[in-house]
Amino acid sequence: MIVIPVYNMILLPEITFYFKKDFFENLKLNAMETGEDVLFLMLKEEKERTEMTAEDFYPVGVSGVVEKPDEEGNICIRVKERVNVSDIEVTEDAITATASIRVEVEDIAPEEEKERFTKLKETLLSFAQNYQWGIWARGYILHWKNAIEVVCALSNYLNLTDEEKYAILETDSKSERIELVEKAIYEFIEISEIGEEAENAQKESHEKVYREEALKKQIDFLQKKLDEMHPENVSDVRKFENKIKESGMNETARTEADKILNRMKQEGKDSHEYGMLYDYLDFVTSLSWKKEPAFEVDLREAEEILDEEHYGLKKVKKRIIEQMAVMALNKKQAGSILLFVGAPGTGKTSIGQSIAKALHREYIRVSLGGVRDEAEIRGHRRTYVGAMPGRIMEGMKRSGVSNPVMVLDEVDKLSKDYSGDPASALLEVLDPEQNNSFTDHYMNVPYDLSDVLFVCTANTTDTIPEPLLNRMEVIQFPGYTEQEKFEIAKRHLLPKAMKNMGIKARNLKVTDEAIHALINGYTMESGVRGLKKQLDTLCRFAAVKLVKGEQKSITVNPKKLPEYMDKKPIHHESILEEKKPGVVTGLAWTAAGGEILFIETVQTKGSGNIQITGQLGDVMKESAQIAVSLVKSLYPKETENWEKHDLHIHVPEGAVPKDGPSAGITLTTALASLVTGKAVSPEYAMTGEVSLRGGVMPIGGLPEKLMAAQRAGITKVLIPYENMDDLDDVADEVKEKLEIIPVKKVTEVLKLVLK
Repeated sequence: MIVIPVYNMILLPEITFYFKKDFFENLKLNAMETGEDVLFLMLKEEKERTEMTAEDFYPVGVSGVVEKPDEEGNICIRVKERVNVSDIEVTEDAITATASIRVEVEDIAPEEEKERFTKLKETLLSFAQNYQWGIWARGYILHWKNAIEVVCALSNYLNLTDEEKYAILETDSKSERIELVEKAIYEFIEISEIGEEAENAQKESHEKVYREEALKKQIDFLQKKLDEMHPENVSDVRKFENKIKESGMNETARTEADKILNRMKQEGKDSHEYGMLYDYLDFVTSLSWKKEPAFEVDLREAEEILDEEHYGLKKVKKRIIEQMAVMALNKKQAGSILLFVGAPGTGKTSIGQSIAKALHREYIRVSLGGVRDEAEIRGHRRTYVGAMPGRIMEGMKRSGVSNPVMVLDEVDKLSKDYSGDPASALLEVLDPEQNNSFTDHYMNVPYDLSDVLFVCTANTTDTIPEPLLNRMEVIQFPGYTEQEKFEIAKRHLLPKAMKNMGIKARNLKVTDEAIHALINGYTMESGVRGLKKQLDTLCRFAAVKLVKGEQKSITVNPKKLPEYMDKKPIHHESILEEKKPGVVTGLAWTAAGGEILFIETVQTKGSGNIQITGQLGDVMKESAQIAVSLVKSLYPKETENWEKHDLHIHVPEGAVPKDGPSAGITLTTALASLVTGKAVSPEYAMTGEVSLRGGVMPIGGLPEKLMAAQRAGITKVLIPYENMDDLDDVADEVKEKLEIIPVKKVTEVLKLVLK
């Protein structure tokens, strides 16, 4: 017999099915003739006709006979009985099989079957009347004659697997089959009703949400119109809602801000926490969260700006231009964190302003001098009364952008106490690998600092912790020479002072000689801060004269300076007028620049005591002890009577504390001069650390020391041989006026100066 494969259907005896022509065409079956017997076999899984095999069919099927087509040409097949199938053969042209009738077990009374069917039909009618399609379905339900017709008609809608559908066909017991049919249909009704209830509930929920959204939009629209009409009456909540939307915050910050805003709504203005919540939202919404567009760096323009606003500092400017070039190539913030180290007034902070101007960025200065609480950097937690953000984030708020040039001033003056270590807190700020998610305790959300160009300043690196110092690249700011100070005063300081005092150029003229006299006689620094103060004093004096009408035009020359400045010139240490054994000129570095100092030694009768005066620090005292031991070893005969004498070492200006190892060679030479009775020429000055082996070791601050020597009238300077490379940092005009002699051994020095 010809086999018609079917899938996902329930076929039972005494049921008539209608199939469209294309159903058979897809299965590549020939046209069926009226009266022809066929077999319906269920597939275990859906397959294409060309892929079907005998193993793909279930062993129980139904037989049927082809009846007359309907008016639309659909093929009509009436199912006769269930059959066992064997010898299934699948070829390209047809699928055939042998069938034998499968016996039915009549184990249910007709009356019971009818009663159960009636109940099933009534349930379906009751179920259908709740739906719009119920009127259309009612005719079909009334037309059904038994439970078999019901299950076959609804087979595509029932929540049954293929195996469960096949089980209804396979079972021989009529009673069991009706139970399976009832179970399937009742489950179908329950699932449909539950689905309908869920859909209605969901619809109600959606309608509620839609209604709520519509009301909110209407309220927002009306509130917006009111805000436009009366902008002065915009509520705090409304204001912060708009600010949060427009801020461009990251997801974490947006969540925190929304949470605080909801608390603010619930608390109301009368709450004692309202002010704290308001301050927090005002702060986070005032920050710039959006990335600023990358600005093309014009190196020529940057060089012009740096040269225009700062005289000298060639090496510093060169390093800054290199940093800008790296940023230009990377199209983002890149390179090291720069640490400008130098004496006060050398332009460390002001050059940060020039960098910002050259990069077309905002400039922010954060002073760290005296900061000892970690919360000053990281902020206070909001659980504390009077909590505030840290100085870094406060600076970001003041800048109004996400990529300012931020100068962290005086990092060498950070301190620490029980409140924490602020220098350690700066480690995260200055680490490019970590600061893209810097979390201020007050904000409690990450903020990206990776676009900020940090520039740090310090007078010295001695007090900066090693881990923090390693984060930065040290750039030394050498002191200015007299000529550089003159140019800075003439180009920048004097015009600025006159402008601040309201003095016109025609009313005040300061001669070049007067400026030089101010530099040499009224300042004693490496920078120009003191010079600026003196020029301000000069301009104030002139302002009094002009306002009183005593003079219409004032010319300042060196002779008039004592009158105008109303102070005596500063006394600088200068070259000794006469040489004397035991006295040698040394060079020292101070925070204000270089200075010369005199090492004085004297021997008196006593019991071998060594007295050191002049407020020397521990390092300098150790240098003195090393010098004593060296001189004893070099001059054993001359020092054999030291046990009967006291030795006094003094460094003048006893009120000024002094420390550092660079006076070692000067102390040794002074003692050697004392014991040999040979005086050292005043034209010599020296600097260097010494070792017990007699070596002259390198020191720091050489440019400032040489400038001090040149200013004092020294002509010959002895320096450690290993400091020769540092001469590149010394101004040419200083080197031209000095004879610089490098030395490696103490004996070289003594041979050279003790004649």
